[in-house]
Amino acid sequence: MRQQFDVAERVRQVIGEAGCTQREFARRVVMDPSKLSRSLSGSRRFTVAELARIADAGNVDAGWLLGTTAAPGAAGAADAPRPTVPAAPPDSGRPLQIVRETVGLIAERGFHAVRVADIAAACDTSTATIHYHFPGRDELLEAAVRWCMDEDTVRRAARIAEADDAREELRQLIALQVPYTARQRQQWLVWMDLWAEAARSTAIGRLHADFYRQWRQTVAEVIRRGIGQGVFRTVDPEFSALRLTALIDGLAIQVLATEPGQGGTSAEAMEIACNAHVDTELTARRSGTDAAGPADQPVGAVGPTSPTDPVGPASPVGPTDPTDPVDQPGP
Repeated sequence: MRQQFDVAERVRQVIGEAGCTQREFARRVVMDPSKLSRSLSGSRRFTVAELARIADAGNVDAGWLLGTTAAPGAAGAADAPRPTVPAAPPDSGRPLQIVRETVGLIAERGFHAVRVADIAAACDTSTATIHYHFPGRDELLEAAVRWCMDEDTVRRAARIAEADDAREELRQLIALQVPYTARQRQQWLVWMDLWAEAARSTAIGRLHADFYRQWRQTVAEVIRRGIGQGVFRTVDPEFSALRLTALIDGLAIQVLATEPGQGGTSAEAMEIACNAHVDTELTARRSGTDAAGPADQPVGAVGPTSPTDPVGPASPVGPTDPTDPVDQPGP
């Protein structure tokens, strides 16, 4: 037990010398921030792979972290062996390089078609180095998904900083989930591989449940704030988050099923449909008008604003006729 606390204290020292927050350090070593916190408190043991990544990120000897070699600056420390890991790229670190290449390969080929040798070749290193940082395929998949989530978190923080209220914040969240760019499509393909693995693996299933819990909680918190601000109706935030995230998932699969411009569901149609759901299911009605008046029509909702309005090109989404293509977004 004493050794466990000594290791935690050395990791704290590495984090302190890294000059970043604990959460940012967790991102650098591709580790769940809650796991890092529990390991530092002594309620959880660091794994060998985690300590290897911490040593790499902090440019310290892994043996020193474990207490098996001399401390930096101590007598004999200069001769203490460093792990035989090739030098990492200066802008990322070896673990992040491995994860980025893994994400690209999974998106291109699918998780089961990606070999450790493929990842090593993409990183211009050895398979031993890959196993040093990530002992198994499950760890690689977890790290890839976590990296995608961290990337999404960074983009989300930048996008919602200027949001006027929770309704705009939710629109920004939706926009970030729509696979417009090659990077967004890549991350969605990794997420879809996680779904497939979760259906066959108990361990990956737990990982899937944890990630989804975090994602739905994020959406539920935005909805809850919107209720408090009066921009959303009084609804069950958790159930509403479940419905919205399910809609996002289903539409994203349709978008990814075909290349852009090939006649499938477009990214634009996905975003319009998700925002229409928010407007019709969540947006608070404005007081002082009757139920049929224009004020009762949620902002950006589908269809005309009154029974006498013509249904035509001005309608944001639609088909207006049963024979029209279902997936065709409006102008």
